[in-house]
Amino acid sequence: MTDPRIQPLLLQLGEQLIQQNRMLVTAESCTGGGVAYAITELPGSSNWFERGFVTYSNAAKQEQLGVPYELIVRFGAVSEQVAAAMALGALQHSHADFSVAVTGIAGPDGGTEEKPVGTICFGWGQRGAEARTARVVFDGNRQQVRELSILTALQGLADLVENSG
Repeated sequence: MTDPRIQPLLLQLGEQLIQQNRMLVTAESCTGGGVAYAITELPGSSNWFERGFVTYSNAAKQEQLGVPYELIVRFGAVSEQVAAAMALGALQHSHADFSVAVTGIAGPDGGTEEKPVGTICFGWGQRGAEARTARVVFDGNRQQVRELSILTALQGLADLVENSG
């Protein structure tokens, strides 16, 4: 990871999770495990990172996270609805207390007028609560979009954990 904001954010997130004695799970599509990779770059992350799911295909989202097929058909894999289902599904299929999910179109192709390249949907979950979501359209090439997605996923997670404790 080249963005200098990621490591301090991870240090803060890890400290908060350790203080709360809570664990984290990730569910990723377009970032291909990049959020989990960033987390596990930090020594000691095993104290607060439980597991990660890389569910790149729609079938993987359904099989590993329990995302309903009907949701994908109705809203598309790149939607806040699917991101929320991924975040909640990751919690249901893990022992974690918090989750983050990322699904989107990193490019360079695959975009549409409604969902252009750079469209990323996020879901953040906390066990026993509704998921929070966001949709962002990032500018940049595939690497830049993925890195901004990782940063945004972690920032949203840090905010959620901080406000829960």
